[in-house]
Amino acid sequence: MPVPPTSAANLVYQIFDLQRAVRCAAALNLPGEDTGVALQGVLRFVGERESRATHLAERLGVSAPVLSRHIAELEEQGYVVRRPDPEDGRAQLVALSSLGAEKLHAIEVHRTATLQGLLLDWSEEDIEQTAVTLKKLAESLRTSARAKTAGSTTMTTAAQE
Repeated sequence: MPVPPTSAANLVYQIFDLQRAVRCAAALNLPGEDTGVALQGVLRFVGERESRATHLAERLGVSAPVLSRHIAELEEQGYVVRRPDPEDGRAQLVALSSLGAEKLHAIEVHRTATLQGLLLDWSEEDIEQTAVTLKKLAESLRTSARAKTAGSTTMTTAAQE
């Protein structure tokens, strides 16, 4: 059953409001940091598993040149390393260095402590329910976006044939 337009519009508003609030909370983590919010996000994705930069760009929803600049900056700081992809010598795999893993851990510990301090009036149940709902929302959006992307790719391919 489709979501009513007013409910969808309210959800869009709440998502954008949440993004603004998250940016404000993230700014509390930045004083004295050598990595801004964007680089911290890239560091987190790189930390999930070694992968090609093109795959990271797709997962992050950014262009390859933008990601390339972020990777170069993180590499310069010693947080990531690149190595040739054994399956394709033209491609490179990106992974965290040991310094990068330490940095990511420190960022996550600090962010967790910051969030705990900001949500003093929340119960553990509130936190768990919100986490479940946000996970469901993210999964639904990713699944729907992939389906639409695959559908448009299929349509484009079919139109070209």
